[in-house]
Amino acid sequence: MSQKNRLLEIRKKMKKKRPAFRRVESWRYVRVKDSWRKARGIDSQTRKKTKSGVKSPSAGYRAPKKIRGLHPSGYEQVEINNLKELEDLNLSSKKHAIKISARLGSRKRLEIIDWAQKRNFKILNIGISAREMEEFEAMLESPIDELIEDEFEDSFEDDDE
Repeated sequence: MSQKNRLLEIRKKMKKKRPAFRRVESWRYVRVKDSWRKARGIDSQTRKKTKSGVKSPSAGYRAPKKIRGLHPSGYEQVEINNLKELEDLNLSSKKHAIKISARLGSRKRLEIIDWAQKRNFKILNIGISAREMEEFEAMLESPIDELIEDEFEDSFEDDDE
């Protein structure tokens, strides 16, 4: 097992033990949201870090420095918005994984997926199932005009009956 994989396993175990840091008295008042805020009261048990206070974030809960910020798969995550951006960046398939922007449509998404798979990149969010991809590729093999005409003729055949 490589050092990187060992550290990823350590981070995974640490994450399970790490408490859910809650804002003080968020369980008591509806107006106080659950998201963490630093306790600042002069008598706050949480700020004083006593046993009775809520656990607060500190440096001891951090992940090992060598893998901090990496995706759980162990790759550096790179978000891509278009194919040109992907070609311009100097990426390594052994070090980087591609995350395709959610704003992209299926046509541009498929171009990026095709480019990345030819170069053995890991894609973190392909976004469409294999079945949908096969249907889309099959659709592209026949001209779109024919597909529209077939649909159009089918609708008239239903009306005649």
